[in-house]
Amino acid sequence: MYTHLRKAILTAAILMAATTTLFAGKPLKVFILAGQSNMEGHAAVRTFEHIGMDPKTAPMLKTMTDTTGKPIVCKDVYITYLTGKLESPLEKKGKLTAGFGAQGREPKIGPEFTFGIYMQQHLNEPFLIIKTAWGGKSLYGDFRPPSAGSFEQAKRPEDTGEYYRAMSKYVNKVLADPGKYHPRYNKGDGHQVAGFVWFQGWNDMVNGGVYPNRYNKGGYDEYSKALACFIRDVRKDFKAPRMPFVIGVMGAGGPTKLYRSPRYKGVHQYFRDAMAAPASMPEFKGTVAAVLTENYWDAQLAELAEERWGKVKAKMKEAEKTGKLGRDEKVALQEKIVAELYTPEELKIMQVGKSNAGFHYLGSGKVMSQIGKGFADAMWALQGK
Repeated sequence: MYTHLRKAILTAAILMAATTTLFAGKPLKVFILAGQSNMEGHAAVRTFEHIGMDPKTAPMLKTMTDTTGKPIVCKDVYITYLTGKLESPLEKKGKLTAGFGAQGREPKIGPEFTFGIYMQQHLNEPFLIIKTAWGGKSLYGDFRPPSAGSFEQAKRPEDTGEYYRAMSKYVNKVLADPGKYHPRYNKGDGHQVAGFVWFQGWNDMVNGGVYPNRYNKGGYDEYSKALACFIRDVRKDFKAPRMPFVIGVMGAGGPTKLYRSPRYKGVHQYFRDAMAAPASMPEFKGTVAAVLTENYWDAQLAELAEERWGKVKAKMKEAEKTGKLGRDEKVALQEKIVAELYTPEELKIMQVGKSNAGFHYLGSGKVMSQIGKGFADAMWALQGK
């Protein structure tokens, strides 16, 4: 028994030494992720089952889970995540796994989970993710970068950019001592700020007061200008003048050309164009990329969970007009309507695929995991440029 134990310890020591030698002399790469609620991430882990139900995404599920079906724990990828109220922040750190999404009653993911998984496949070396995200925050005010100037409509001037400052302060705190957040950090080798991912937009898109011309082309030009300032400022703050920067372009609802109603088609597209615009600016050529998250929208899940379920509710409401229904009668009627409108497979997809609202990409693990991979692939394409 003791002989086998000694052999196991020796083998582990050899592997550790070999791995340490392999990465010796390389600075620890650090990736920064920031934004609002969709960067927090509202995809419940229980929706992972849906990923395996689609042949196109089933291979992803194998990279995200172990042999028992549980979310994997990355060996050499660590994350530290700041969220919560500014006066009483919540910090969560450790090896990257599922559960670093929005806080709540069940574990969730944002794009960080598959970003880390696929970035590790690209790099094949240890790295650290610093994530800062707060729901319901804007770029025009909350995240407003210093070089964009004050937000004229702010009720209190000191509020302008307070979440930008909180993000910057926390990132610099981590960068001052990366060893507290990643055990593979070697002070002699140092660290490298290898990239930034920005995933935000909803609060700007819906604010007609700040963007009064949003229903016209060019109505969101001020967002483009502020985001360009943001890119310049974070590069300055983190001493990385050519830091690769990935813009996660708001895409909840899918491609606007497929919208069934024209009501928001124009305004959504104008905003998405404004978000992506800095990637086409000459000064950012080759170092900034825009990822259209609309390409990962699940139209089938949206139709089943929103449009068709709306028909179920409408039929229930109509039935209740004829007379008050008891609890058991309501349950029986709903089951009957659902059976008429859904096949068993469609019902299963709806039940396991969605965990949140449409503006949170339906809380779909299938959608969010593809977004995270899209960010990783875009970031990898920018490395070394």
